[in-house]
Amino acid sequence: MCSAFAAAKIIQPLNFAAPIRSNDRPQFDPLKSAHPTAFLGSAHKLSHPKCPNSSSHQQRFVPATVVSLSEVVKEKRTKSAVSPSNLLVSKQEGLELYEDMVLGRAFEDMCAQMYYRGKMFGFVHLYNGQEAVSTGFIKLLKNEDCVVSTYRDHVHALSKGVPARAVMSELFGKTTGCCRGQGGSMHMFSKEHNLLGGFAFIGEGIPVATGAAFTMKYKREVLNENCDDVTVAFFGDGTCNNGQFFECLNMASLWKLPIIFVVENNLWAIGMSHLRATSDPEIWKKGPAFGIPGVHVDGMDVLKVREVAKDAIARARRGEGPTLVECETYRFRGHSLADPDELRDPAEKARYAARDPITALKKYLTENNLANEAELKAIEKKIDEVVEEAVDYADRSSAPPRSQLLKNVFADPKGFGIGPDGRYRCEDPKFTEGTAQV
Repeated sequence: MCSAFAAAKIIQPLNFAAPIRSNDRPQFDPLKSAHPTAFLGSAHKLSHPKCPNSSSHQQRFVPATVVSLSEVVKEKRTKSAVSPSNLLVSKQEGLELYEDMVLGRAFEDMCAQMYYRGKMFGFVHLYNGQEAVSTGFIKLLKNEDCVVSTYRDHVHALSKGVPARAVMSELFGKTTGCCRGQGGSMHMFSKEHNLLGGFAFIGEGIPVATGAAFTMKYKREVLNENCDDVTVAFFGDGTCNNGQFFECLNMASLWKLPIIFVVENNLWAIGMSHLRATSDPEIWKKGPAFGIPGVHVDGMDVLKVREVAKDAIARARRGEGPTLVECETYRFRGHSLADPDELRDPAEKARYAARDPITALKKYLTENNLANEAELKAIEKKIDEVVEEAVDYADRSSAPPRSQLLKNVFADPKGFGIGPDGRYRCEDPKFTEGTAQV
């Protein structure tokens, strides 16, 4: 019988006295691993260890090559200046990626302003710095494909096509929001765009995404529908020690579901360093334990993310099952706008800020003659206008009436929330006094 322990590497305890990692050293320097491993958008192919044959398990455990950034991509990069046909993106694709990333950044910067002006309430978690992950994956999807997000969900919604005005209105708690003002920052949802929600608790979106992928599999194999839709589940490094994560990896592998598990590893779970919280911080290695390809990619480079996403999405569409992708990225702001962000080393923050994914893409486009400064400035101006209009629209929109409080809460429209007279119980003054008969 094949044992998962056969593939395990012996990892020494973390050396917290180790100096801060520099760009020319391995990503997780504090770990002294027994064998060198690939990090930061590595082009090396990774594969599962082959298990010995056994009569009862021979067909269950099938080795699979891990999807990764291929040597071909590396070669394209070196030849791109000479041969335009080897560029990773066309001019149109490059400008689309740039526009989406600039929209995400400008939108989140505006959210910070509006939050401090008292236009938003509760916790607001911004996505600054992580734009390459959202854009790299979601801009490759069809409208029919599903996306499941976390509490850091504004930019995922924008990348999936939810209008900026609808997202901003939701943040303002207005009826014109994508959830009529009832979801707020952490619960973006759009049936029209197949955005299945942001989720406030870590890990709770992964089972929803797995269920959506099961629906797609059922449509194809049971209902015989022409369905090649896929689901992309986004979640952070802090989620990867939770039970739901492992349970869903197992289900997705067992049923070969069309799902991509995308770990946005920004190295910090609120104020807890990923290196301090996880016995083996290489999250991608958790995939092969369940027979799922796993890969680590530089999440600060949208073109690297996009190449990995292409392979993972194509694999899911072909019915070959799930992929686990760990995107190492970094958030440029605190965990939320209520977080003073005093726990992270300023040198670490400066080092990642120098690798800004938007600046990197801009450099690639200009150096390869895919765009000039004027074209990029025009996009930035357009996005500024879109974001300003979204704020104005949200500000002018009306707040939901009190009667909407219990709408979309109870499945039975004549149940707990509505009285015999057909009126919402919350409209009864006694309701708020706690004396209303229920």
